[in-house]
Amino acid sequence: MGKSRTGKIVFADAFAGCGGLSLGLFQAGLEGSFAIEHDKFAFATLRENLLSKGAKFRFSWPRWLPKDPIAIGTLLSDYGAELKSLEGMIDVLVGGPPCQGFSSAGRRRHDDPRNQLFASYLNLVEILKPKVVLMENVRGFTMDFNVNKTTTNYSDKLRKKLSVEYDVFEELLDLSQFGVPQQRTRYFLLALQPGFTELNPFELLRERLPSFLRSLGLKAPVGSWTAISDLEVSRGGRQPSRDTPGFEEIRYMKPLTHFQKMMSAGKAGPTDLRLARHSVDITNRFQDIIESSHAEGRLNTTISDDVRSRYGLLKKALRVLDPDRPAPTITSLPDDLLHYSEPRALTVRENARLQSFPDWFSFKGKYTTGGLLRRKEVPRFTQVANAVPPLVARALGEMLIELFDKSSRRSVVSRKAAILQ
Repeated sequence: MGKSRTGKIVFADAFAGCGGLSLGLFQAGLEGSFAIEHDKFAFATLRENLLSKGAKFRFSWPRWLPKDPIAIGTLLSDYGAELKSLEGMIDVLVGGPPCQGFSSAGRRRHDDPRNQLFASYLNLVEILKPKVVLMENVRGFTMDFNVNKTTTNYSDKLRKKLSVEYDVFEELLDLSQFGVPQQRTRYFLLALQPGFTELNPFELLRERLPSFLRSLGLKAPVGSWTAISDLEVSRGGRQPSRDTPGFEEIRYMKPLTHFQKMMSAGKAGPTDLRLARHSVDITNRFQDIIESSHAEGRLNTTISDDVRSRYGLLKKALRVLDPDRPAPTITSLPDDLLHYSEPRALTVRENARLQSFPDWFSFKGKYTTGGLLRRKEVPRFTQVANAVPPLVARALGEMLIELFDKSSRRSVVSRKAAILQ
């Protein structure tokens, strides 16, 4: 089956970002071979958490591949022979090519060069020939683009190319169903070698979901208060930031809910708690917006035109968390979302909780960036926003283990039957 010496299913992660998808697969029991990520900040996060000595989960990593950020094009051009030597040794190739050109949270652009990176992903599939291909992207990946008066749909193109060698299954998944405290719908594709399974893997995923949640002691959906109430400033107070002089951070006390205990297990206290430096005027404005949104019943939705007019706000994406429901989809802009009771934007750690990252997983690089650098850099807030929630990746990984086990047993039965003939 191409398994490692440990008998585990081996995966490689292309377009790995900070490592959310990889982390969930590790948690499920898969073994990671290597990961590809070109941004230095995102790779620094991945290296700290999934490559460093003493890491809870760690990639085995080929000796020939530098433990540095690298673009997939460079990987293909500079290490083609080495990649070829891994043919048949990677059971599962995963990845989520950059989605900004497809995302409804921004301006969808069919000509965004990042949209073309899935072609490189397909080249990697052709070289490694994995048994399973797992790909994630935003809902907009399934939408039609008008290119030179011709309708183009990237998910259709991807499916047609993969269907030559694989059985392809696609699904739009509501990730809050997996215990992620966030209303987030994403496109997932699973391509499996012909004959690998007789099942639709997404049907199996849905069948397994109740037992998956029970195994973690979770009931979906998980609300924002359940996820981040232990991180309220009113509970622990403030202290000087441990990683940014001149800033303050939340002083952490202890977890209050089962979800928080699950996220904080094995960790003395979370990192990435730096607070934004809001002026008095901004703080007062945020307080008014929070109170108005509660009074108007506009939590988790865009603030009213009346409030926007009152402050001359052009920004339309600003929302206030509903403490009793999963958060809206996390974005890379920290001021898109306000706390449900405190007049401030969320911290990186609060966003990470809403993405189901455990507290021991720390983030590296700048906190934010702006201007033209937004197209070149992936700071902490963006790393979190772009990631596949580890809880979802874990559920997918456990489902894949079951598929591999069933495929292996079916192969044994077939061999025995052939011997007896």
